[in-house]
Amino acid sequence: MSGGTGKPRTPDADNELIEAVRKAARQEQFLEVVSAEDARRRFENNLDLSPLAAERVPLAAALGRVLAQDVAAPIDVPPFDRANVDGFALRSADTAGASDAAPKHFALNAEVIACGHPPAVEVRPGTATTIATGGMVPRGADAVVMIEQTELIESGPAIELRRAATPGQFISYAGSDIARGETLLRKGQRIGSRETGMLAACGLAEVGAVRRPRVAVLSTGDEIVAVGATLRPGGVYDSNGAIVAAAVAEAGGEPVPFGAFPDDPVALEAAVRRALAECDMVVLSGGTSKGAGDLSHQVASKLGKPGILVHGVALKPGKPLCLAVAGGKPVVVLPGFPTSAIFTFHAFVAPVIRARAGLPPEAARAVEARVPLRIASEMGRKEFVLVSLVPDGSGFAALPTTKGSGAVTSFSQADGFIEIDALASALDADSAARVTLIGDAARAPDVTIVGSHDIALDAVVGALAERGFSVRTVAVGSQGGALAAQRGQCDVAPVHLVDAETGIYNKHLLAPGLSLVKGWKRMQGVLFRPGDARFDGKSADDAIKAALADPSCLMVNRNAGAGTRILIDKLLAGARPPGYANQPRSHNAVAAAVAQARADWGVAIEPVANMYGLGFVPLSPEEYDFLVVDSRSDRPAVRAFLEALRDPRTRERIRALGMQPADD
Repeated sequence: MSGGTGKPRTPDADNELIEAVRKAARQEQFLEVVSAEDARRRFENNLDLSPLAAERVPLAAALGRVLAQDVAAPIDVPPFDRANVDGFALRSADTAGASDAAPKHFALNAEVIACGHPPAVEVRPGTATTIATGGMVPRGADAVVMIEQTELIESGPAIELRRAATPGQFISYAGSDIARGETLLRKGQRIGSRETGMLAACGLAEVGAVRRPRVAVLSTGDEIVAVGATLRPGGVYDSNGAIVAAAVAEAGGEPVPFGAFPDDPVALEAAVRRALAECDMVVLSGGTSKGAGDLSHQVASKLGKPGILVHGVALKPGKPLCLAVAGGKPVVVLPGFPTSAIFTFHAFVAPVIRARAGLPPEAARAVEARVPLRIASEMGRKEFVLVSLVPDGSGFAALPTTKGSGAVTSFSQADGFIEIDALASALDADSAARVTLIGDAARAPDVTIVGSHDIALDAVVGALAERGFSVRTVAVGSQGGALAAQRGQCDVAPVHLVDAETGIYNKHLLAPGLSLVKGWKRMQGVLFRPGDARFDGKSADDAIKAALADPSCLMVNRNAGAGTRILIDKLLAGARPPGYANQPRSHNAVAAAVAQARADWGVAIEPVANMYGLGFVPLSPEEYDFLVVDSRSDRPAVRAFLEALRDPRTRERIRALGMQPADD
């Protein structure tokens, strides 16, 4: 056995390699897989969930914080009797009987009361003082009349009043808004902009707030690369660190980023111990599945009593979750995949942060929706399925997202999730389901686009956004889009499917209630690495023949239901070359596989080949069009979509991406 450099390996090195492979294959079992409810009970029973101690916080930094004690008003607000209008302060008794027929005259005092200046002259019977809105009502006055209700007698100087005033008219008395000694805000109340205004009105420059829990955030794994650094082969950026830190802040905690650590047990343990000493809680992501190199759970087991309470939860995603407590402080090891990490964070970590920050449990918002597709599920684990909500008659349909738990965008682009019970093997098509909403979801978008995605579609969506319309796009492929349009579950469905009998694109997808709007043409072709003699300089037919004739030539396919897959199967005419079973769901994935030499060829569109620096053999142009639901075509957003397709600026953007707009 020899290494890649051709140098001979020693028997000891070979034995170490064999043992490493055995460990990786063995994947030691979890301590005990428990239900989510049992996991939460074990964890919280070993924690102090009372709010942390109070600290003094400057008012400018108090937004979102929780009051640690009641706040009593130290002054009256307003602190004096204040005029509510521009006019004249006078004695209401002097105005009795005033009318058009019998106006009352008042001599003007030699003072004008402006805001911020206390009055110096007493208002005596038969006199009035000019006063501005917000001015301090002078001694003797008990009413203010509007300037519009008076006439100036310049010879006086005096005013004429033709309407009687009531006591207290247009005056805000001292303490009428907030009375001195009144409980202004109560313990446990979260400080928002309104509360900030109340505190400022009382002159309070700082308040006593519950200390936010400091949460150390660490990422683990040899593959983790710091954001901003150069991405090395086999590496991934530390998205989990950023996601978890932001989620900590959203939950009311103070994230303390410790960075990413390779699979070095000594360095990782030292970092975790330092984090425990400096913070109230430690959250790691990665290293929970107990395979070779997964060290986080091993470190967690050494930190102190009671140690690991849970390692393995009957959830999907989220099974590898590890929950521990050391010296009264929580230590949580989240799964490495982003969606798994954020699901388990919100289920197990966020409630602890909120409790320690003095915040109440977060109330879940949910809507009822119809699930049009059957969703298979693994029995024995409660499964969370991320969904996008699309219009469905007077309600919603929930379309499962196609991305797995390793996708960074899965959670951020979903509207919510549904739960499938651990004892169920599937959720049947057309079932009614409760969708727990994520963030501000369930506000119906102005236009819903369901179907095949294309980079030029972003130009059209961008044009809609510039016009002020909100758009939801759900990428389910051309066939999925056509079905959604037929069911009325979208406004527009992008499609690019050729009719095998006629060779015409998309017209065969028309059904009653649908119209076909032309979009653009894009060139499909064979992607390969430059310099590959099997493809370079060859025609499409010769390139495919060369690929099929070479058993070592590995292809990368596309998923069933994709328009490109139909083209590929027609091209192969029944052949199943090596790599045929590798079926990613996008043009980019095909290009990445070829560029990284995980495959030698595949079929994708020309702009993607250019982005990845690949060679390209043209096969045939395909037409990327739009099925529009007729009953929605008069909606302003749908009209704006159709206008954007014809807009010269949008068409120029589409051309710049390598596409040919229809009718060019």
